[in-house]
Amino acid sequence: MKINRIIPIVAIASMSVTSMAQGELKSGIELANLDRSVNPAEDFYEFACGGWMKNNPLPAANSRYGSFDKLAEDNDKRINSILTDLKNNTYESGTTERKLSDLYKLATDSVRRNREGVAPLMPIIMKLEKAKTLDALFDVQLEMAAYGDSEFYGTYIGADEKNATCNILNVVQSGITLRQKEYYLDTDSSTVTIREAYKKHIVRMFKLFGFKEKVATAKMQNVMKLETELAKVSKSMTELRDPEANYNKMKLSDFEARYPNLKLVRVMNATGLKVEHIQELVVGQVEFLDGVNKLIAGLTPAEYRDYMEWGQITSYANYLSDEVVSANFDFFGKTMSGRKANHPLWKRATGQVENMMGQALGKIYVEKYFPVSSKERMQKLVRNLQTSLGERIKQQNWMDVSTKKNALDKLNSFYVKIGYPDKWIDMSALKIDSKKSYLENILECNRFWNKWTIDEKAGKPVNKDEWHMFPQTVNAYYNPTTNEICFPAGILQVPFFDPTADDAFNYGAIGVVIGHEMTHGFDDQGRHYDKDGNMSDWWTESDGKNFTERADEYADFFSNIKVLPDLNANGRFTLGENLADHGGLQVAYYAFKNATKDSHLPVIDGFTPEQRFFLAYSGVWAGNITDAEIRSRTKSDPHSLGKWRVNGALPHIDMWYDAFGVKEGDKMFVPKSKRLSLW
Repeated sequence: MKINRIIPIVAIASMSVTSMAQGELKSGIELANLDRSVNPAEDFYEFACGGWMKNNPLPAANSRYGSFDKLAEDNDKRINSILTDLKNNTYESGTTERKLSDLYKLATDSVRRNREGVAPLMPIIMKLEKAKTLDALFDVQLEMAAYGDSEFYGTYIGADEKNATCNILNVVQSGITLRQKEYYLDTDSSTVTIREAYKKHIVRMFKLFGFKEKVATAKMQNVMKLETELAKVSKSMTELRDPEANYNKMKLSDFEARYPNLKLVRVMNATGLKVEHIQELVVGQVEFLDGVNKLIAGLTPAEYRDYMEWGQITSYANYLSDEVVSANFDFFGKTMSGRKANHPLWKRATGQVENMMGQALGKIYVEKYFPVSSKERMQKLVRNLQTSLGERIKQQNWMDVSTKKNALDKLNSFYVKIGYPDKWIDMSALKIDSKKSYLENILECNRFWNKWTIDEKAGKPVNKDEWHMFPQTVNAYYNPTTNEICFPAGILQVPFFDPTADDAFNYGAIGVVIGHEMTHGFDDQGRHYDKDGNMSDWWTESDGKNFTERADEYADFFSNIKVLPDLNANGRFTLGENLADHGGLQVAYYAFKNATKDSHLPVIDGFTPEQRFFLAYSGVWAGNITDAEIRSRTKSDPHSLGKWRVNGALPHIDMWYDAFGVKEGDKMFVPKSKRLSLW
């Protein structure tokens, strides 16, 4: 089973995002994206996004398609153009360009993959078939460990959350293909339907690998038995959001005594990790490992074999023939997400190559598509947002002086990353061999990254300059253990950032994204980490209670939202993202007003600057989505659905009421006394 994560506060700036006079800039709002027939006080999401949704119907290959996804798709085309150019040129052996070119050629050579069928994976499957005892099967598991393979539980090397400058081995729950325990245990009709389809899918896939119906069915039963047992002892996605509960530091000797059947030392040695680097480790979910230790003690050889075979099949199906890819898509794409067709080969191949050599691609990407001016404008925005968040913290009457000081110290210590890393990963040791199959090269990529991780992290201090996203990624993140906010070059495009639009648009779009990531440092998870990235309680007892009381109100509000007639949102699971949306809106709005206080922004396209701010924010979340994907994301995605990132968030922003004249009696009106407020 595979498992694949300082700019100081300055004085208030009145500078604009761009160097042009604000009066020369456009609104940034595409009027065709609106639905003017809808009253914004009744359904702001439909008003701001209805036109876009009408003009951009859901493609057959997508389970969700929104303005965010369109940007990612346009970006994929840019990345693919790089790969196509590389594919059509000749490079010296061993160069990064040659490796990218050869890997992309293999990824797009469907004729060869169809000719090879399942043969590239069969040596591993047959080795497992020939292993008749538990010891023999364990030996095969050890052989696969160097490629990043793990069974029953997951491991990774990352920051010690209570000593954040040091890396440590983390052992965490894993091992279930459908990822959420509810798929194995819930009894509602929708979940039962998915579970029964999953059983049929397992049988179908084993048959594609040459097993007869009866044998394939027996293998499915073994897989379901083990995955269901793992689901029973797994924590839910909501429970995994508690940092304190999921941090349990142990000495290796204590771990070995408590979990002898996990044979951790032998497994880690097989990955290349030396025993001196795991004398202490962090266990994420103690009770889960108790369950795994008991489960392994009772394994039969057949159960062990079938579970490992299924892990290999699910990990590598998409690198094999069209028949296997199609069968895999029928379940994970159609059944799980409601997609009607798979993405075209170029798009799938681009994503697969990017997953293995993304930073190498990113270096070429930023040279071609990311101007220095965009980085400079982002730096100005970040400074303004930091100042604004600092002001918001100072103004909270529910925090005392000492907690405010600690919060401001943390804000002042943010490590800001914009665009791309200063140092690129050396991939000279990666071997891509065009004479070998595509799957064999993917395995070699996995081996390279497993070794790189151990070489770079085991027994070494945390590298704060490491990037956890590729530069071309359309996203952003906050990392609590390094107290960093990161904005890759890929997100600095319309609809998030438009250099031809005025500040109202850019603060409403990318400004809220910046504020959102900053607020993560103070959400229900981020607040557990101090300015140095250590998990420590820097809150007074009363302020901690005040925070929890306010956060609970957000959880309750969003849990009462009906995302489908028979399904509510999970406000506890999405709490951190909802708090970050609220904080991002507040912080970005006040930063926008500060930045433009000496300027007169005109009415453009019939909208005031304040209205354009909220339209820009909402336009980011325009999108169409299948019911199946709504169900899937409600179980698996810590973000609220796009509609509710607008209609759930804006009714708690006082300035939105002022901008659009929302009043009592309107459908979206929430009395001021009941509006949620944190930052």
